[in-house]
Amino acid sequence: MAASRPLVTVYDEKGQSTGKSVVLPAVFRAPIRTDIVNFVHDQMRRNKRQAHAVSDKAGEQTSAQSWGTGRAVARIPRVRGGGTHRSGQGAFGNMCRGGRMYAPLKVWRKWHRKINLKQRRYALVSAIAASGVPSLVLAKGLFNYFY
Repeated sequence: MAASRPLVTVYDEKGQSTGKSVVLPAVFRAPIRTDIVNFVHDQMRRNKRQAHAVSDKAGEQTSAQSWGTGRAVARIPRVRGGGTHRSGQGAFGNMCRGGRMYAPLKVWRKWHRKINLKQRRYALVSAIAASGVPSLVLAKGLFNYFY
């Protein structure tokens, strides 16, 4: 899909036509690849993310020990002591209330993405070319763009 107008009218700062026409720049006649534009935009958006993770101590800050076998309870470590509802409760495991999660999130995950330079340039040219097609711009909802 290419721009439908090879000549464009020049307007002054007040929005009045000057009567001159100029040839549309070649960038507006570039092929429009929405798939590449969407892909590059998605990858660039990932570069703004901030790393987040779970504390490595979370769910492990208790003095729990296993009671071993022979007590007719699961062998999960249990909180020590008495005088509170917490004593004797299971701890540490991901199946326990207050325990650590399975495979906690780490900050060394791959948060950012490298984008090929030619692909970035192709996406930029495609986006500029799409901005010169009135039907695409109006379909986006920008009604005052051409008036």
